[in-house]
Amino acid sequence: MAMDVDVVVVGCGLAGSATAWALARRGVSVIALEQFEPHHSRGSSHGSARVVRRAYGDALYTRLAGEAFELWRELEYRSATPLLRMLGGLDFGSGRKPTDVAAHLAAAGVPHAVLGAAEAERNWPGMRFEGDVVFHEQAGTLDAQAAMDAMLGLARADGAQIRFERAVTAVRIEGDQARVELAGGDSLTPSCVVVAVGAWIEPLLGSLVWLPPMRVTQQQVFHFPRLEASAPAWPSVIHVRTHGEEYYHLAGGRDGGPDDDRKVAEHVPGTATRGDGPDGLVDPESRRRVVAYVRRWLPGLDPSPRAEATCLYTRTRSEDFLIDRSGPIVISSPCSGHGAKFAPLIGEFNARLALGEGGVPSRFTAAHHATAAPGAVSL
Repeated sequence: MAMDVDVVVVGCGLAGSATAWALARRGVSVIALEQFEPHHSRGSSHGSARVVRRAYGDALYTRLAGEAFELWRELEYRSATPLLRMLGGLDFGSGRKPTDVAAHLAAAGVPHAVLGAAEAERNWPGMRFEGDVVFHEQAGTLDAQAAMDAMLGLARADGAQIRFERAVTAVRIEGDQARVELAGGDSLTPSCVVVAVGAWIEPLLGSLVWLPPMRVTQQQVFHFPRLEASAPAWPSVIHVRTHGEEYYHLAGGRDGGPDDDRKVAEHVPGTATRGDGPDGLVDPESRRRVVAYVRRWLPGLDPSPRAEATCLYTRTRSEDFLIDRSGPIVISSPCSGHGAKFAPLIGEFNARLALGEGGVPSRFTAAHHATAAPGAVSL
């Protein structure tokens, strides 16, 4: 049975949920499909704590993060759901280039301060620093799962159909329309389909449209108890010593248990996998490295992790997002391990492309990725 609809969104992670919300509030007929059950942990969007911040060593992302914050606040207001925990953010390490981070914050008019390591250690006992440290208040954590629930709830209220456990087996192009084939034999024939499936994007679209090389990895995260559980939560932290030695840590929220255990992880490396390939087993070498990092840089934590988990990264070579349209298909891979903070803005970009309302930054297009050199936007 074929069913007609204006736009089909494939994937109900952060990007897909945001797209469904952006389309539904425009009055568009939209169906959003997710192959797994609600609140699953097989992809890249689950959990209660993701870093949000304005600080980037890149003017484009510094600006876009500000636009995303405006949409996060709108989402909180419209859904009556607190999503952001504004604890501030700290950036340091020679590989992070604090001078560049501070310059981009200044150019964007974001209040910030550059501190010496000793001053930062006095301000945040229990952490150690090196070199200059950039602090800004417009940073903290995002409750990713609550955000998806809020966006899908608003999308439903505006008429969107949200269907979990409905796997898409194929996407095809038929003239100026798309055909979305579902497990069980049904199909949908939208004027446009937005594919936001993270690590599953190459198997679903790789034979249909050009995709740049993307590497899927299984990443590990660890939660460490705070020695002073009643002390105020620390800011979110990005610490880059060299490319390949990049760490981040943040307040764990619900995932951190009743004592708000600290979430600590490596940004790189990761174990190569694919969407349907992760085994969910934590890499013992990653655990060893992260424990060593906590012992060296976070003496305010118990260096024995109380919990650990895995998630997926899907990286482009440049770590820029891939968001573009090819015929009736919008390809949306706001990935590379730093896309969560931009989710409602990504939804707006996807909706504009689907409806022909405008484009996206040129660095997100397929044409850019065809010639982009390897790089690291970083978190």
